Amino acid sequence: MEKMPYRPVIDDEVKAMESTAEGAHHWRAGLPILVGSLVILRELRASDAPSLHEALATPEIARFISPTPTSVEGFERFIAWTHRQRQDGNYVCFAVVPRGCDTPVGLFQVRSREHGFTTAEWGFAVAREFWGSGVFVDGAQLVLRFTFETLGTRRLEARAALANQRGGAALCKVGAMREAILRRSLQRGGECLDQALWTILADEWRGTCSFDESRFLH
Repeated sequence: MEKMPYRPVIDDEVKAMESTAEGAHHWRAGLPILVGSLVILRELRASDAPSLHEALATPEIARFISPTPTSVEGFERFIAWTHRQRQDGNYVCFAVVPRGCDTPVGLFQVRSREHGFTTAEWGFAVAREFWGSGVFVDGAQLVLRFTFETLGTRRLEARAALANQRGGAALCKVGAMREAILRRSLQRGGECLDQALWTILADEWRGTCSFDESRFLH
């Protein structure tokens, strides 16, 4: 997702997590823990802000995405915002934590483009040192399952700058199809960049995925 829906705001308070009639593990009350062979995906914590700042506030990461927070405090506000958006049922954001570690090296985001997540958009960012390690593919498989089976999404979209060949290749690895070119749709560094629109449909994903139930935990 090259245009993050978050915009920094002056607001340091995190709303208390609300209980819901659906139960304590409903995603609006708190995200489940998703376990892969290489990574664990979990809810962002306020204490993750320093690690996310170190991992994502770099020129290599920022080149093709909308500006990330520029300080630890900015990431703290971003994390608080993700919790509020999740409670409102509009958006989810998972921390990417390598197995055997406790600190995140990236994140996955999914936001609703229609009421009820029928159509959704996803995006991701992973620290440069984990590029090519398999961390993205492992985490993406977990996110796809959550998106299609828990959120009920039928069409999942992603936008990636044409110049971002690594991002396009990563999407291709998890079954996304390039559907269209969005001309001059991303402004970065004084440039207007063309983006590719990548899509995955729920029925196509179900026809090709192979997934171990034991890796999806609450």
